[in-house]
Amino acid sequence: MLLWFIMTGRKQITMDADLKRRAHARAAQLGISFAEYIRRLVVSDLGELKPDLGPKPDISTVFNLIDEGPPTNIAHDKDKMVGEAVWEEHLRKTGRRPRRKAQRRAGRR
Repeated sequence: MLLWFIMTGRKQITMDADLKRRAHARAAQLGISFAEYIRRLVVSDLGELKPDLGPKPDISTVFNLIDEGPPTNIAHDKDKMVGEAVWEEHLRKTGRRPRRKAQRRAGRR
């Protein structure tokens, strides 16, 4: 699980009365607060703050969960694989044994 926090704080800035009046008027024109107007100006100048998430994880940690058994093609066999897993779970819950696979008779396809 990834958690990150943004710490906020109050800052005091000094500007002349005319500049402050114009900034408040522009914020009102945009339908936002004066504080939001100032935040947007800072973000437009400095860019969006992105948290440092560290190095990118290796994709194999997500997709290479099992390295035993025969190779599988999940994109091709997913329906069969899900069906088998659901059937095995059903058998486990009900205490039944799996049925034997029927052998094909000679001459029939």
